[in-house]
Amino acid sequence: ELQMVESGGGSVQAGDSLKLSCTISGLTFDYSAMGWFRQPPGKECELVSGASREGATFYVDSVKGRFAISRDNAKDMVYLQMNSLKLDDTAVYYCALERYGAWIGPCQSQGTQVIVST
Repeated sequence: ELQMVESGGGSVQAGDSLKLSCTISGLTFDYSAMGWFRQPPGKECELVSGASREGATFYVDSVKGRFAISRDNAKDMVYLQMNSLKLDDTAVYYCALERYGAWIGPCQSQGTQVIVST
């Protein structure tokens, strides 16, 4: 059974940094990209960042220059370094896999909560 376990969230002040980690187990298929989604309170799940096996990365405009995604292909892990956190970054963060152009599991696992306050 595929499992994605996120960790590293917490309550921080605006301007602080956090590093999220995601461990993936139970893989029985190949995938291409790994990514991070988030769901702010009362809002829909949104893609924040993605990284292909070849190293190409994607960031939603609101986090460009502040967040950095990285992955360890050998360990099936993905990370999200979040710097200069803002109030609007408050959300539950989830990792996901991309296969054949479709994301698997966005905002469906346990996630890790990030709360940014002043």
